Amino acid sequence: MKIVDVTEFYSERGGGVRSHLTTRGHFLCQLGNEHLVIAPGPANVESVVEASSAPPGHTRLLRVAGPALPYDRTYHLLGRLDKIADRLRAESPDIVEAHSPYLAAGAVVAAGRRSARARTAFWHADHIGTYLEPWLGSLSRPFFWAARALLAPFDTTFVGGLAQARKLRAIGVENVEHVPFGVDGSAFHPGARSEAERRRLLGGTAPGTALLVGAGRFAFEKRWDVVIDAFARVRERRPAVLVLFGDGPERAKLERRAPPGVRFAGFVTDRGRLAAALASADALVHGCARETFGLSVAEAVACGLPVVVPDAGGAAESADRGCSELYASDDSSACAAAILRLLERDPGELRARAAEASGRVPTAAAHFKQVLSVYDALLQGSPHRRAAKIARSRS
Repeated sequence: MKIVDVTEFYSERGGGVRSHLTTRGHFLCQLGNEHLVIAPGPANVESVVEASSAPPGHTRLLRVAGPALPYDRTYHLLGRLDKIADRLRAESPDIVEAHSPYLAAGAVVAAGRRSARARTAFWHADHIGTYLEPWLGSLSRPFFWAARALLAPFDTTFVGGLAQARKLRAIGVENVEHVPFGVDGSAFHPGARSEAERRRLLGGTAPGTALLVGAGRFAFEKRWDVVIDAFARVRERRPAVLVLFGDGPERAKLERRAPPGVRFAGFVTDRGRLAAALASADALVHGCARETFGLSVAEAVACGLPVVVPDAGGAAESADRGCSELYASDDSSACAAAILRLLERDPGELRARAAEASGRVPTAAAHFKQVLSVYDALLQGSPHRRAAKIARSRS
């Protein structure tokens, strides 16, 4: 099968969409599929990312030159939709998937219905719900209707979170497939715990110091300010260290805001190292209530790590109630209280429950197998598929 992914969200230092597409390419390649990612970048460059000879699959990356975006200059504008449409027609893939409902979707639609046997989209982020709905309320509805119109040409729209799937169906998006993201179980598991890594992260602090971690992009919608302010309140009650993994345009502001005990570890490309840090901590603290899935939270749970997360969005969906604490979204006082509640629980029982929860986290393999089964149904034109979709939309 030949699959082409088109995205406009592809940061030079990582990011959720890029990580997803990298893992996706590895999985598709190992199954013998031909895979191409088209993404914006600082220059026109095409390269083979990964190849396998048994079976013969490969994944390629095409960067299309575009100007850097002002808020985060590691992202670039996806321009030249005509050039991308021409490339899609030349590739003639079985599946073409747009990884945003904006310019990427526009490029896919511009290529025409005959450019691929099936066209799908992936709803990675709810920008309307994140940036507009909190300020506009019901006045944001026309923007949701616009998103529905942008997704209408696609045969299927995938979404990682259950709440987001229900939201898309509620605004009239058809053929929505809820396919939870999976975690790389070979890296993220309770056995990644390391006492040496824990000591390194604590940095010689006194015995009994709690080790809290956070992971993600430092952008204003992620609400790291809530996490940092909550940590300052926790430090008034007990010794603790907060290690934040990631990078982004808000890092300098967050560093200025941070109280003593907060350490910025930067963006970690080594997944094994990140897994060791998660598995060796006492809890992960997350601030964003508008995640469509919350991969970093799922990775923490897979490592057997208790989590403290907002009571809304994909982060809450990933949290196992037996080993987590939820708090009122965007409330640093509530977040601090939740952290303290978690740290006051019996550590042995909490760790045991977290280890049990780790086995219930969906795997990356399960995610991509489910996606491929949808592709197969689309390409075969299954007569039962429409009835199944209608039944799901009523659930």
